[in-house]
Amino acid sequence: MTLQIGLIGLPNVGKSTTFNALTKAQNAAVANYPFCTIEPNKAVVPVPDERLDTLARLVDVTNVIHATIEFVDIAGLVQGASKGEGLGNQFLGNIRDADAVVHVVRCFDDPNVVHISPQPDPRTDIEIINTELMLADLEQLERKIEKLTRQVKGDKKLLPMLETAESLQTLLAAGQPVSAYPQPDSEPYRELVKELRFLTSKPVIYAANVDEASLTEGNKYVTAVRQVASEHGAEVVMLCAKLEEELVSLEAAEREEFLALAGIEESGLAQVIQRSYGMLDLISFFTKNNREARAWTVRRGSTAPQAAGVIHTDFEKGFIRAEVIPYDTFVEFGSETAVKAAGAMRVEGKSYVVQDGDVIYFRFNV
Repeated sequence: MTLQIGLIGLPNVGKSTTFNALTKAQNAAVANYPFCTIEPNKAVVPVPDERLDTLARLVDVTNVIHATIEFVDIAGLVQGASKGEGLGNQFLGNIRDADAVVHVVRCFDDPNVVHISPQPDPRTDIEIINTELMLADLEQLERKIEKLTRQVKGDKKLLPMLETAESLQTLLAAGQPVSAYPQPDSEPYRELVKELRFLTSKPVIYAANVDEASLTEGNKYVTAVRQVASEHGAEVVMLCAKLEEELVSLEAAEREEFLALAGIEESGLAQVIQRSYGMLDLISFFTKNNREARAWTVRRGSTAPQAAGVIHTDFEKGFIRAEVIPYDTFVEFGSETAVKAAGAMRVEGKSYVVQDGDVIYFRFNV
């Protein structure tokens, strides 16, 4: 499965610069004026995972295939976007398929970069975007309620769906996101989210874009972002988009040295991926052969057959067993042969729940 992350924010908050930095590709237009991004930019990038690189060295293969994430960068949103202001709400549709949203917030002062207000105001900036997302969801939900109201007259089984939709309508009208619904595990709620792909049902990471001087300690703007995130149950990543762009052309060793000099341990990409995986309850497992080592992404709690199905549907249909070596065990012994000799490889059946870092060989028959 490929994780998709949508990048949103007001114009000129550093969103496209962040996109360039995160994807290591200078293919999103960056300019000092609103709506510089006209069409959504997309890029599929590898998920950095040192464990996979270590595994590849141990099995002596040069072909290393990382799991991937697709970043989608859309045009800056403005107040009234849900009603067609700016470039309209067409861009909101570009993130309905996203698994999570990274909301870039300007947390730096720069008189040379125009902003919608004289100086950054993270709380107000965030509220503008969140209000537009909620209004877009509310408009979509109202159409669904009209349809359900007609349908329920002939099919009373739809009544729970209608009642849930009306509850969500009340929630949104009160300025609360769909994710605040108190019964997220109810079947009607899950069906509505699956069908309507609510913008405000998605996990959110606030990316506080700071200047280099504020990267280690933060500033008053970052403090405001953290307060909002705490109120909304969202994550926060602090990064300097300009600095991250400079990392693009560096080799791995140079990049580590650069990060150390800047006083940080991880790049913005690594932070966003780590938080995204955690929010979405995702894990990675590995496969290897004499040609390649590869990482795959599954949801935590997935069984061995479900994990096999990520590789190929035939693997799931014809699943026989999984030969499993935990990553730490593989590293400890240094090779599959040594693991087997020590009796440390496990043979698991259909009920086995895959763990993060498992090195797995699937046996199947179709």
